[in-house]
Amino acid sequence: MTVLVTGGAGYIGSHTVRALRQAGRAVVVLDTLELGHRAAVLDAPLVVGDVADATLVARLCGEYGVTQAVHFAAYKSVGESMQHPAKYWANNVGSAAVLFETLARHGVHEVVFSSSCSVYGTPPSVPVTEDAPIHPESVYAETKAVAERVLAWFERTDGLRSVSLRYFNAAGASADAVIGEDWAFSINLVPVVMKAALGRSGPLKVFGDDYPTPDGTCIRDYIHVDDLAAAHLAALDHLAAGGATTAVNVGTGTGSSVMDIIHATERISGRQVPYEVVARRDGDPVASFADPEHAAQVLGWRATRTLDDIIASAWAWHSTHPDGYGAG
Repeated sequence: MTVLVTGGAGYIGSHTVRALRQAGRAVVVLDTLELGHRAAVLDAPLVVGDVADATLVARLCGEYGVTQAVHFAAYKSVGESMQHPAKYWANNVGSAAVLFETLARHGVHEVVFSSSCSVYGTPPSVPVTEDAPIHPESVYAETKAVAERVLAWFERTDGLRSVSLRYFNAAGASADAVIGEDWAFSINLVPVVMKAALGRSGPLKVFGDDYPTPDGTCIRDYIHVDDLAAAHLAALDHLAAGGATTAVNVGTGTGSSVMDIIHATERISGRQVPYEVVARRDGDPVASFADPEHAAQVLGWRATRTLDDIIASAWAWHSTHPDGYGAG
């Protein structure tokens, strides 16, 4: 009974692989290493390859006795998806469909899918519930929404049940600073703030300070990556117990502003975060944070770590790994 983790050498994938192994579960990682790092999987079994390689996936299913899968492997840059849409359609939808078919044909009928709160676009109200309208505003977000629908069809045609986890803003690093987010591959706020604090970039750009929020900056739901990893284990357990296919928001239910992140980083690191306010970005919602009740009811999961936990772990990782995993 092994869990196949595609994209397991990436940021969220590697933390989930570690959580699975700490829980005593057998794991095999499949990753191209295009955006992941061999070092991030620690000593977990790693096979370098593509999820669209049906022969390889079939071999792994048989060789490792795969019974469940967690599918992370995808491109995830909103901006790039608008410039190179075909790349995103081919990988995030086409390759995913090949993977789902291969898994189903080889007896794997339980999949946890790495989705995104971006499927909602600009939410009409907050906190965001799972019945909010699906209204993607980028090719990336649309690929996640389409992949969820593809999974629904595979349940009808092949009996493949799934949990689509719609992440809010993953952040932080492992508590022991062994694995974390490589800022070379990330434009997420927390690593960008860390880079500015460590003098590894110019001033942080704050996109607008005139929003209708307490401090004028946008509000988002930041969730610790280890809490997010725990949500994947809970989703796998839900499916193993015969649970129904579902989509689940994965967030804390609490919003934090850009200035909240800056101030927490300054307080925890003891360093100033240089920043400059620039024009708003098109399409940035004023506020977006999750209603986590469905996750609590269906998966028995809630986030347990605070914003300070996120920032402290991110600071510990980035300050000791300023080059991420380096050449590894």
